[in-house]
Amino acid sequence: MLKVFICEDNDLLRKKFTKIIKNFIIIENFDMEVALSTENPYSILDYITNNETSGLYFLDINLNTDIDGLILAEKIREYDPRGFIVFITTHEEMTPLIFKYRIEAMDYIIKDDFHAVNERIYQCIINANKRYSAKATKLGQIFNVKLNDKIINVEYNKILFFETSQNKHKIILHAIDKQFEFNSQVKEIEDKLDINTFYKCHKSYIININNIKEIDVTRRIAHMVNGEECLISFRALNGLKKLLMLTIQ
Repeated sequence: MLKVFICEDNDLLRKKFTKIIKNFIIIENFDMEVALSTENPYSILDYITNNETSGLYFLDINLNTDIDGLILAEKIREYDPRGFIVFITTHEEMTPLIFKYRIEAMDYIIKDDFHAVNERIYQCIINANKRYSAKATKLGQIFNVKLNDKIINVEYNKILFFETSQNKHKIILHAIDKQFEFNSQVKEIEDKLDINTFYKCHKSYIININNIKEIDVTRRIAHMVNGEECLISFRALNGLKKLLMLTIQ
């Protein structure tokens, strides 16, 4: 999921930008959310230093603190080098500094025309979503699921396992931070996944081997990093052990 961050010291503008962005996300049914809307740049830095994040950042330049939006963007790049940074400001004359700081901003929006600001924000959201999905899919790091009219993007490193649902032609995706059911079958899922990361450990389960904490060989259960359990068939146990390169007594 692409997280959106807003840093604006003007309380009224911050609320307006936040409302605009949330509405656009709902209208477009994007798998995005506003993670933080704040006047404090340190709140954003605290969030991204403590969470693995892919972000879209809307930043004012003059934040009336000891760091401005340009320095904030530079620090964001240290933790989220592939993040999308958009400046919304009244300071058009500061545009050349973006190149000096090598920030690689997606856009530089001037606040003068609020209608134009809305349209530019909208385009930034569309472009960020498109580029994030395309880049992640190309790198094989995202599993895309169509759920009703919405496309859900789940990062591979957050997937625990896939489980056949009791509902016909349905699969339950278990992730570290979410769980949902969608239309598919085990064979269809298996064909889409990276064979070096995922393993069919049971006729009803496909497991992410990177998120296994330990295996109970006697009970044939994989304990996942978040405490969930995944079944392993007798036939698949040895193959899973070899894949994990573990010596289990």
